[in-house]
Amino acid sequence: MPRAAIMLLLGGAIQSAACSTETTPDRTAGAAEPSAEVASTPARQIDWKTVEQAMGRTGVLQPGDVYRFSMPRSDLTVTVQGVRLRPALALGSWIAFKATSDGAMAMGDLVLTESEIAPVMSRLQEAGIEQTAVHHHVLHETPRVLYMHVHGHGDPVKIAEGVRAAVDLTSTPPPTTPESVGELGLDTAQIAGILGHRGRANGGVYQVSVPRVEIIRAGGLEIPPSMGLGTAINFQPTGGGRAAITGDFVVLASEVNVVIRALRESGIEVTSLHNHLLTEEPRLFFMHFWANDDAERLARGLRSALNATNSQRGSGR
Repeated sequence: MPRAAIMLLLGGAIQSAACSTETTPDRTAGAAEPSAEVASTPARQIDWKTVEQAMGRTGVLQPGDVYRFSMPRSDLTVTVQGVRLRPALALGSWIAFKATSDGAMAMGDLVLTESEIAPVMSRLQEAGIEQTAVHHHVLHETPRVLYMHVHGHGDPVKIAEGVRAAVDLTSTPPPTTPESVGELGLDTAQIAGILGHRGRANGGVYQVSVPRVEIIRAGGLEIPPSMGLGTAINFQPTGGGRAAITGDFVVLASEVNVVIRALRESGIEVTSLHNHLLTEEPRLFFMHFWANDDAERLARGLRSALNATNSQRGSGR
């Protein structure tokens, strides 16, 4: 074969090899992306009774195949500007689980006194359960209470055992029969009509949850609103058609100050602004609020703030 032809063939082979080397990293990166693999693999079946045994209490199935456990701090007597907070208003510890291909992911929020923070954090860390935030939700409360947001991923029974061991370091009471409080003394139909979303009565509090439109993901996994990613609005009657309100708006960065203005124009105090998660997409901020005023007036102010977010639209006015 002529020398020129040999050189042409060798050049083509070298060029092909070079092209193959250049494209290999892209294919490797795609194959090594764990989030895509986890998200596309069917979730495991979980025996929730076993998880309940590990938690030492029963849970409730929520929308999005989420299994949630509530641990109200009914042992605490906390007041804000003369209003005693019911556990369902702002003193409810909880942990929620959702099955994944490799076990479960868990998210929650523990209501703690200052002296409980360090021992609880240490016990959770020992169990491989991470903290994603520690902060306040309300202002002017007596005594001081703080909120520890937690995240776990793996064996749901081991996560439940870790959470239970941490909660056992606090004075959180064991499960009890829910308190019967009778009529709320609020026109909840009117409130639902104004907000455009119906709520439910729970422990003397009218609770409304409003999901966002976007799908929220962390680590490639979709996180349902029932794992704490819906705007939470709580009304606790304080007499004469008035109510103390608190909760948190789940907002994007671009919505933060628009919502602040809407709340302040309605006489609703913004008490905290922070994160609850670490790796969520899109990035979310949680804005807590407080007021004690005419329930209808407050509902209209809250609806104005909701309208400034990309939340699911309901009916109402």
